[in-house]
Amino acid sequence: MVSKKMEKALNKQITAEMYSAYLYAAMGAHFDAQNLDGFAKWMRAQAAEEMEHAMKFYGYVVETGGRVIFEAIDKPPADFGKPEKVFEEVLKHERKVTRLINALVELARDEKDYATDNFLQWFVAEQVEEEAVADGILQKLKMIGEHPHGIFMMNAKLGERKES
Repeated sequence: MVSKKMEKALNKQITAEMYSAYLYAAMGAHFDAQNLDGFAKWMRAQAAEEMEHAMKFYGYVVETGGRVIFEAIDKPPADFGKPEKVFEEVLKHERKVTRLINALVELARDEKDYATDNFLQWFVAEQVEEEAVADGILQKLKMIGEHPHGIFMMNAKLGERKES
């Protein structure tokens, strides 16, 4: 059974993952407004993935005898600027999520909660991938700069991502 302290921390992570989904959906809407459908599709897929992460935490809390308590989700911004600026924010956000996951691992280890530590290792590995993908896109956008042809090519490439 999960401790009350761990249950509370996992519930906070559910809220953080749902905010991530909300944030990426808002970024998708931002790109839709700019007629960058490939960027928007990538963000919608990312939003769906973040919601899946929230539900993994939800399932784990329930499975370990805890109770899921939903909190309010902050309103994300509506405007994010040019694609490079957006992906700077994506990378910054993913690094924040990594810090949150690492804090959960630390708490699990402090409490000698080996089951939760084991559960969290999937998220530790996932965050390595999330940061690498965001940084890879950001680095390409930095190379492209303000060149419209490059933005359109990147739009096409990001549009190849499968939506959940």
